[in-house]
Amino acid sequence: MEQQELQTLPATTPGKDGIAHAAQREEVDQDVAIVEERRKRSKVRLVAIITALFLSLFVSALDATIVATAAPTISRDLSSAAGYTWIGGAYLLANAASGPIWASLSDIWGRKLIMLVALALFFVSSAVCASAKTMQELIIGRAFQGAAGGGLILLVHVCISDLFSLRERSLLMGFAEGIWALAGGVGPVLGGLFASLVSWRWCFYINLPISGVASILVLLFLDIRHQHTSFLRGIRAIDWLGIVTFLACTLLLLLGLDFGGVLFPWSSPKIIILLTIGTAMLFVFIYSEAKVAKYPLIPMSLFKRATNVAVLSVVFLHGFVFIAGEYYMPLFFQSVLEASPLRSGLLLLPFIVTGALAGVGCGVIMHKTGRFRPIIWIGTLLLTIGFGLFIAFSATTSTAMSVGFVAIGGLGSGVLFEAPLIAIQSQVQQSDVASATATLTFIRNIAVAVSTIVGGTIIQNSMDAQASLLRDAGVPQHIRELLDGENALANVMVPSTLGDNPKWEYAAKQAFAYAMRNMWITYTVLAFLGFVASLFIKSAVLSTDHVETVTGLKKEKKPTEITT
Repeated sequence: MEQQELQTLPATTPGKDGIAHAAQREEVDQDVAIVEERRKRSKVRLVAIITALFLSLFVSALDATIVATAAPTISRDLSSAAGYTWIGGAYLLANAASGPIWASLSDIWGRKLIMLVALALFFVSSAVCASAKTMQELIIGRAFQGAAGGGLILLVHVCISDLFSLRERSLLMGFAEGIWALAGGVGPVLGGLFASLVSWRWCFYINLPISGVASILVLLFLDIRHQHTSFLRGIRAIDWLGIVTFLACTLLLLLGLDFGGVLFPWSSPKIIILLTIGTAMLFVFIYSEAKVAKYPLIPMSLFKRATNVAVLSVVFLHGFVFIAGEYYMPLFFQSVLEASPLRSGLLLLPFIVTGALAGVGCGVIMHKTGRFRPIIWIGTLLLTIGFGLFIAFSATTSTAMSVGFVAIGGLGSGVLFEAPLIAIQSQVQQSDVASATATLTFIRNIAVAVSTIVGGTIIQNSMDAQASLLRDAGVPQHIRELLDGENALANVMVPSTLGDNPKWEYAAKQAFAYAMRNMWITYTVLAFLGFVASLFIKSAVLSTDHVETVTGLKKEKKPTEITT
């Protein structure tokens, strides 16, 4: 007998019966099974869905930044200076690696089920982090949090794209940027508040009620249509080779970058082996996606259009640059301005607030005009100017100057979150929006993950280079050891303890300022390269028409039984 196959045509397509009959004779098996007319939903249901999506986005974004101001306290409490970078790095790496996997799973088994799985994983891993007794336990919990958070961020954007037209989603994604920025601003403040007044463990306990409410709303109201796909058939459709090769290449490359020049010299065989094998696995991954995978994590066809390549380049460079402002600026506040974890979070607020306002404003502009290219141009320029101003920071920089420059840097960061996503979605069919969104989110997240490691490595190596400065200032050996490359990031409060000796205090602050200046120079150059890439993006007008995608794999035909 022959099982019925599922159409891939809009329900309103003229002459659909004849075309659908022909489509049913084809043995095809695609990620997206049906595209149908937009269904009508009540205002109550729409509000509940959007609330669930925004809560999910908020809690995942909050978890990415809440440890920024609490990380030194966590490292000290768990007696692991070496684990400082990986408190954020483990989350962001898993976040980056998991996105395309969640997209593939949601195409197979539906947005609702997979989003509930992601929320459940986030809930459990948050509880693990909150109860961690060692740095190893915390990093494992953070990795699972990152994997779940990556799924939530991606699925929120995919669900919005499933439910709304390009013009409508530009407005909602502008608000999503505001939610993200709000979480980014509240995160460091809450992290500093918890670390200073209560316990850093509340950085993770706070996730439990938020993710719980989001889960209930998703369960009750999210109704994106799905065609049932069996578990075994779905398992066979997953790109396992792509997952393995990607995880291998990212882990090896990031370990090489993290250890190089800190634990081992760059010329060390260990570092050379990590980077060489990691690079080789990257090429294997690309070959697998292009030639082997039936359902690739990252469709190579996206890279055939110059506009898509330009957009994804902007996304990568923006992700690489903006996270340094959120993750490493608090270290400048704590080391040079002698701010407490709580105050450093408050000083970061201008970066977040201007970014949120810029993101929401750009969403409104895109919704009204239907154009995104000028917004991307302006965003990359503002990002370059803002981070270029950070290069001027020194041991004597005032708080007012710091806050003003940080506010300018936030403008460029906020503009570039949603406009590139709308740009790439405008270049693909509705049935390909999920894979395009997954690819863009993956590229941004991997840039963020790499950046936290690279930024930390630059600071650590630069602090080692400042050893002579500290020695010439007469800083004692035991204090210099606290400020060497491996330990510096966990000891940013040391300068504030040297007030009895102004010469030592100034030298320690100057060492941190110089070390971070090298990082700001690197990021300013990358931001400018983002502006260059944006010049190659082609213009398009956003449509107000929309068809909704129904997830699930097509059913394959069974051979017809012949009896004699």
